[in-house]
Amino acid sequence: MRLFCGKEEAVLQDGGGSRKKEENARKRILCPLDPKHTVYEDQLAKHLKKCNSREKPKPDFFIQDINAGLKDETEIPDQLVPISSLSEEQLENLIKKLRKASEGLNCTLKDQIMSHPALHDALNDPKNGDSAAKHLKQQASILGNIENLKLLGPRRCFVEFGAGKGKLSHWVDIALKDAEKVHFILVEKVTTRFKVDGKHRKKNSVFERLQIDIQHLCLNKIPLLSKEKLPVVGIGKHLCGVATDLALRCLVETYAASCEERNEEPLAKRIKNDKTEKEINTLAKEGNEKNIPEKWTPVAGIVIALCCHHRCDWRHYVGKEYFRALGLGAVDFHYFQRMSSWATCGMRKTSLEASNISTKRRDKQNDGSEEHDDGGYTITDDSPESLPGFLTVEEKKKIGHLCKLLIDQGRIKYLQQKGFSPALQYYIDPLVSLENVLLTALPNHSSSPETSA
Repeated sequence: MRLFCGKEEAVLQDGGGSRKKEENARKRILCPLDPKHTVYEDQLAKHLKKCNSREKPKPDFFIQDINAGLKDETEIPDQLVPISSLSEEQLENLIKKLRKASEGLNCTLKDQIMSHPALHDALNDPKNGDSAAKHLKQQASILGNIENLKLLGPRRCFVEFGAGKGKLSHWVDIALKDAEKVHFILVEKVTTRFKVDGKHRKKNSVFERLQIDIQHLCLNKIPLLSKEKLPVVGIGKHLCGVATDLALRCLVETYAASCEERNEEPLAKRIKNDKTEKEINTLAKEGNEKNIPEKWTPVAGIVIALCCHHRCDWRHYVGKEYFRALGLGAVDFHYFQRMSSWATCGMRKTSLEASNISTKRRDKQNDGSEEHDDGGYTITDDSPESLPGFLTVEEKKKIGHLCKLLIDQGRIKYLQQKGFSPALQYYIDPLVSLENVLLTALPNHSSSPETSA
């Protein structure tokens, strides 16, 4: 039989009440790193060392705001009223400015709707619903355009911006079969469920996922790129608004300029120069030799499906110089990017329908459905329904398309100044997606893409 000391006996008699009182007397405070949870004040120092919200060490390829562009606060007023608050006269003046700035622009883009055999079985799979089929058609056309530009080949690194689940890179990898030395870098700033890149186990391709905002991404600090010196192909499917500008600056300004300054000779060029006749013949038989650039460049090409111009931002926009040359500034850009949403008037729903669709989309995302659906636009303060009625819906759509085109033209001019031959084309039927414009760019010294049959 065990004998208890007086203190233990007292604890047993009050049923642990003293301990409970002691715990209740301890003060809980909000965590300074994340006020969504609390912590005992006397345990704060210990908690801060292991809190999930603590700042983690930044990787070498994280450089704060490296792709953000110059911050020019003097150009942007503190407060800009919504379009719906503008007078009819102010709105008319904005539209006049837009039309004058757009004079001479080719408003009818070339149709470049393509496909690729790699997706043949998936496209014809009866198990796919309408949504899945829609995304597969877009991926097939983007892949077809990548091949048409002679960018689908060995010894290169595909960087997918806004990668989401990584499906575009997945199909590029399928199309490349056993091409040697192919790397994929998937850039996505948020945690993504149902990723497909983890399923790849091919010995000749390597997948690396980076959870980082494009704004802070320095490609030449990524060990894979700094070691292999492979030419980069920038790709993206529905890269929303500002992300497109950040990606362009990341590729052609931050990465390409840095490689050229170091005057590095990459692996692809060295192999091209050092190959034996036997290796050249082998590659020629495989059809891969034609896809090795004669003259190497850090960025071999860019293929990005554009999206959501209303989410652009003046600070990050790469076409500021083009806008200024037209006599336009930050305020004009702000209203043009807001008006660009008019291009999708036909997809707008009533407030109730939009609410229901938003709920369904959240459920779909939980099920692993593809992001960037084109339906379910919410009625906003700048929506056509809330504006003065001197314009018809069709006129508003045309103005929205003109805003998109002008913003994209600034990107075209930027790429031209950086030594690229860019182009805009329709890559998919608008019945599949209203966001159906593809931005492509090749270095000026690259051979022109083959004409599709």
